[in-house]
Amino acid sequence: MKNLASSDPALPKPHSPEALQEQERQFLEAEQRDPASPYYRGSEPQAQAQAAPARRRFMLGAMAAVGTAGVPGMAAAATPGAKERTVPPDATKVQGVGVAVDDGGYGLRSQFETEVRTRYPTKTTESSWSFTPLQNSIGMVTPSGLHYERHHGGIATIDPSKHMLYVHGMVKQAKKFSMADLKRFPALSRLMFLECSGNGLTEWAKPTLKTVQGTHGLTSTSEWVGVPLSTILNEAGLKPGAKWLLAEGGDAAVMTRSIPIEKAMKDCLLAYGQNGEAIRPEQGYPIRLFVSGYEGNMSIKWLRRLEVSDMPFMTREETSKYTDLMPDGTALQFSFLMEAKSVITYPSGEMLLQKPGFYEISGLAWSGRGSIKRVEVSVDGGKSWRDATLHGPVLPICHTRFTLPWEWDGKEAILQSRCTDDTGYVQPTIKALVDERGLSSVYHLNGIQSWKVAASGEVSNVHHY
Repeated sequence: MKNLASSDPALPKPHSPEALQEQERQFLEAEQRDPASPYYRGSEPQAQAQAAPARRRFMLGAMAAVGTAGVPGMAAAATPGAKERTVPPDATKVQGVGVAVDDGGYGLRSQFETEVRTRYPTKTTESSWSFTPLQNSIGMVTPSGLHYERHHGGIATIDPSKHMLYVHGMVKQAKKFSMADLKRFPALSRLMFLECSGNGLTEWAKPTLKTVQGTHGLTSTSEWVGVPLSTILNEAGLKPGAKWLLAEGGDAAVMTRSIPIEKAMKDCLLAYGQNGEAIRPEQGYPIRLFVSGYEGNMSIKWLRRLEVSDMPFMTREETSKYTDLMPDGTALQFSFLMEAKSVITYPSGEMLLQKPGFYEISGLAWSGRGSIKRVEVSVDGGKSWRDATLHGPVLPICHTRFTLPWEWDGKEAILQSRCTDDTGYVQPTIKALVDERGLSSVYHLNGIQSWKVAASGEVSNVHHY
């Protein structure tokens, strides 16, 4: 590509609208001729659809270079968590931005990284949930700002200097702990996934949501830091016969769940840190309970009270909600565990394979029971399976990245993955779950996800057995 800043009199003046149009034209022409480029057009009809997105993505940088006044009617869309900056033709010829001055002291992501959570269209924002963009995930850890979230009464605002956690009930001595008190105790750091039991709730009867963000985006992995719950319970002292624990949140919903004492003493965490900083308000700042491997609503956010008892508390959230309705009209209660599950994140719904050839299938697997031991991938709708590579570290109660090389022949394909955890549990098909539980339940769908790759390269959500 020619340098638009050169003295060639035939070229428009640098940074003028005409120069940008010429730069854009040359950019697109070069990219569309390059088979390695994501904008390669070649002779594939479906690649023509990439021209418009390519132009929009290029123009984002172009508009940043001259400001919106350069081209009437055009404006660069702001990227959340980023600042729009001038994009010079050659960054080696221009002094870079001063970080300490420009980022407000916290840090910004690139304006070209546009991944965001998407909110499910509930009637109100005070009781809603937001999906992690799994299709763009890298590795196994989810950035705090993209971690999925669910709230029932809005996001609480709590001053940590005034917040107290109360422990009472069947304990030898009732206690209260400030945040400073809790942080005096030895802390643990663990990488763990969290998943809403309603992850995939729209997909039981038929494929509904189009992307993996919609079908599986209510799960994320973070590094969680906090005090073992057992430490605090030992401080208060459990009385003989104590079997259950009530955890209560300090939000407007006053979210409450009953937790078996065995689980509370085994591996629950009072988390105040996430990915190297304080947990965010939507994750329960200043402190949340983290019940590893169990459905996400049990990891009570904005935690303010723990009450010990000899029986479960039968709260609203475990009687009228978060139970699994069965075909005979009965309901499974206290179905805490999030079973082994996997999903292909690339290629996945609404993506476009531009031409036949090599692709690396990639996805995530996890299990509330323990570690992932095996992931198999099928490209023919389950007729044959190949073992995928697991990328370490492979940790218990944590997302595990898997990949498989694939040579697409340009014909229709059905992509699936199934995982096996270290207890021997094998991820079932959606049909197997429906045959056993019917279609009245909306929780705990961990069936095998199918992505159909059409001959055109378009990828869509399907049910395939």
